[in-house]
Amino acid sequence: MARAAVVPSTRLAVEYWLLTYRRNWKGSILTSFLSPVLFLAAMGLGLGSLVDAEVGSGRDLGGLDYLDFLAPGLLAGNAMMLAVNESTYPVLGGFKWYRTYMAMAASPLRGRDILLGHFAYMAFRVTLASFVFLGVMAAFGSVSSPLAVLAPFCAALCGMAFATPTAAFVATRINADNFSTYTRFVIMPMFLFSGIFYPVSQLPIVLEQIAWLTPVWHGVRLCRALSTGSGLEWELAGHLAYLVALILIGTLIASKTFTRRLYE
Repeated sequence: MARAAVVPSTRLAVEYWLLTYRRNWKGSILTSFLSPVLFLAAMGLGLGSLVDAEVGSGRDLGGLDYLDFLAPGLLAGNAMMLAVNESTYPVLGGFKWYRTYMAMAASPLRGRDILLGHFAYMAFRVTLASFVFLGVMAAFGSVSSPLAVLAPFCAALCGMAFATPTAAFVATRINADNFSTYTRFVIMPMFLFSGIFYPVSQLPIVLEQIAWLTPVWHGVRLCRALSTGSGLEWELAGHLAYLVALILIGTLIASKTFTRRLYE
């Protein structure tokens, strides 16, 4: 009976965030659409024409044109950025500014229900934005495999591999002073040096090995393999397992820091 009660409680927490999302979904969809259009037009087509001319039909990009190489990488990178945004200020706001979590805690909802409900909503937001991104990719002609329909789900896993530990960290913060530092010195280097814009094999060996440990590199590899229809099944399974493991670890840590902050 106790297990059956958890699902409805978590669902109620999700419903709150979905009701909130109904108020501003139009603006978020517009942003989710414009961002990939601008990125792919400027870098995929503009810069890509120069890259393709220089590298000679993609011999340094696994035989891909630069647009086809770049687009799935940006899909994973965009998921990472969105997930970090959703797990920083909204989480701190739930504790400090809007006291949303405190209001939920005054109801029969448990701390775990509140946390998992918000994580489920974050996963929904990232998945939805990733499908919009995939639609833009298709419009630009950078999708060459029917397996690409699975790429938004892998992008969402990449995003949640960042969201869960980020939320765990935010639950320990009193204010937002560290958020810009976290974005500038942790998230942006991953965005720039994890294989989105060029193969990590172009990096010095030490940086390449560090890139292999980043969640976004695994997300990029998954999205690129699914978008282009290339990639070994065992390799893809390894990337999936790595991201899922990070999500589980992040959720466990977040459960402790979140509950401690909620009932302190």
